[in-house]
Amino acid sequence: MIFVTVGSRRYPFDRLFRKLDELYEKGVLKEPMFAQIGTTSYRPKHYKYKKFISPERFDQEIEKADIVVCHGASGSIMKALKAGKKVIVVTRLEKYGEHINDHQIQNNEAFSKNGYVLMADLEMNNLGECFQKIYEGTDHLVPWENKDPMAIVNMIDKFIEDNW
Repeated sequence: MIFVTVGSRRYPFDRLFRKLDELYEKGVLKEPMFAQIGTTSYRPKHYKYKKFISPERFDQEIEKADIVVCHGASGSIMKALKAGKKVIVVTRLEKYGEHINDHQIQNNEAFSKNGYVLMADLEMNNLGECFQKIYEGTDHLVPWENKDPMAIVNMIDKFIEDNW
């Protein structure tokens, strides 16, 4: 089971949901998927979806999922990692009207460079490959261990300092 979440902000993410339908049409994705699509205007064809879900339903979908696909929001990523899920992150981009700026790039890169998530490239050209790595067991993801409550903040800060 795959769970996709893009939060509840007013910015659409049509690009992601079109790409997921394309992956079903190409046969890359076959398993059931449920997506929380937010304000996206595109309507998925090959999987179930709702615009918004309650926090309780969100937790239930995370628990049911084997793979979680989410945008670069630390809260969504952390919830999936703490639940022990395989996580693929996709980045909302300002140039497509998906967010107010490109801060999700840094978030996603920090999680990815530390081996916690697979990050789709900014145009999502390799999204299918991210799924394939998980299916084949070649993802080499590191399980999240929360030893320090400030670990995620420190990780992102260090990444930004080292790379920007």
